[in-house]
Amino acid sequence: MNGNIRVGNLFGIPFYVNPSWFFVLGLVTLSYGGQLTSFPQLTGITPWILGFVAALLLFASVVFHELGHSFVAIAQGIKVRSITLFLFGGLATLEKESNSPLQAFLVAIAGPVVSLLLFGLFTVIGNNLSLPSPVEAIVYLLASINLILGLFNLIPGLPLDGGNVLKAIVWQITGNPNQGIIFASRVGQFFGWLAVILGGLSILGLSQFGSFWTLLIGLFLLQNAGFSAQSARIQETLSQYTAQDAVIPNSPTVPAILTLRDFANDYVIGQNQWKKFLVTNEAGQLLGEIAVDDLKKVPTSKWTEVRVSKLIQPSQAMEMISADRSLLEVVKLLEQKNLQQLTVVGENGVVVGLLEKTSIVNFLQQQAQAKAA
Repeated sequence: MNGNIRVGNLFGIPFYVNPSWFFVLGLVTLSYGGQLTSFPQLTGITPWILGFVAALLLFASVVFHELGHSFVAIAQGIKVRSITLFLFGGLATLEKESNSPLQAFLVAIAGPVVSLLLFGLFTVIGNNLSLPSPVEAIVYLLASINLILGLFNLIPGLPLDGGNVLKAIVWQITGNPNQGIIFASRVGQFFGWLAVILGGLSILGLSQFGSFWTLLIGLFLLQNAGFSAQSARIQETLSQYTAQDAVIPNSPTVPAILTLRDFANDYVIGQNQWKKFLVTNEAGQLLGEIAVDDLKKVPTSKWTEVRVSKLIQPSQAMEMISADRSLLEVVKLLEQKNLQQLTVVGENGVVVGLLEKTSIVNFLQQQAQAKAA
C-alpha cells in the first residue's frame, strides 16, 4: 500500500504508518526531549524517554482526529478502508463519498471537533490537577497541539478538513458535489501558494513568518488540491455521458438462432479480437455466452445443423447496467465491485453491448480530441 506499513487494526479499521512517520517521530522525540532537560529532576535518558512518550501521545491525538472522521462515516454506512499516519499527520480513507451535503459536512467537521475537545480535556487536566512539572508540561503540549491541529484543519481549502466543509457548503448551494470539490481545491491551492511563498521568504531571511516546514506544507497542499481538482473535473466529465456512450464498438454479441457455421464464418474466422461472445434471443435479451473454443465440442460436419443456442453457458458478464446510467456511476460500480466489464442493456433488457474500463478511457480520449480539433 504505497510503501505503508500495516501495524494492526483500530476498531476493525486497518491501521498503517508511512515510513516518513518514523522521521517525524524521531524529530519530535529529540526536540521535545531536549526541552525537558531543563527540568533538574529529570536526569540521564529520562528526558528522552518522556520526549518519546510525548511524541507517541501527539500522534495518538492525530489518530483520535482521524477516528472522529471514521466513526461518523461508519454511522452513515460508509466503510473506512484504512487510517494512515504520515509526514504531515493522518488520513482516513473512505470507501465512498457521503450521500448528501449535510452528511459530508458532518464527516469533515468531526475530526477538528475531536481535536478541539481533546484541547479542552487536556487544558482542564492541566489547570485542575496537581501534576509533576514535566508531566504538566507534556499535558499542556498535548493541549496546544490539539488546538493547532483542530484550527489548522479548519482552513477552508482541500485537502484539509475545512476544505471538505467548504465543499459540502458549495455542494448544498449548487447541488453539484464536483463543483464543491473544484471550488475548495482552488482555495486550497491559494493557501498552498501562500504557504510556499511565506516558507520561501523565511528561508531566504526576508520574512519572520514561516519556516522550511511551512514550505513543505504548502507544497503538500498544492499537490493534493491540484489532484482533487483534476479528479473532480474528470468526475464532472463522466457525469455528462451515459453507459451507452462508452459501449465497445462492435461488441461481441451473437443471436442464439445462428448456426455454428454462420457463427464461425461471420464472427470467428479471420477475427482474433474476441474469444467469447454474448448470446441473445430474438428480442435482443441476454441468454448467456458462447466461447470460441466451444466450437470444438461439435464436429464441423454438423455445424450447419447445430445452433449457437445449444452451446450457451452462463455468462461471466451477467453484471448488467442500464444504458442511461451515467458513466460516473459506471466507473464507481466497476471500482467498488472490482469488475472487468459490464453488460449494458437498454429498454426491455435489450443488450446494447459490453463496456470495459479501457472502452471508457478510449471514449474520453476521443471526446477530448474532438474538442481540441
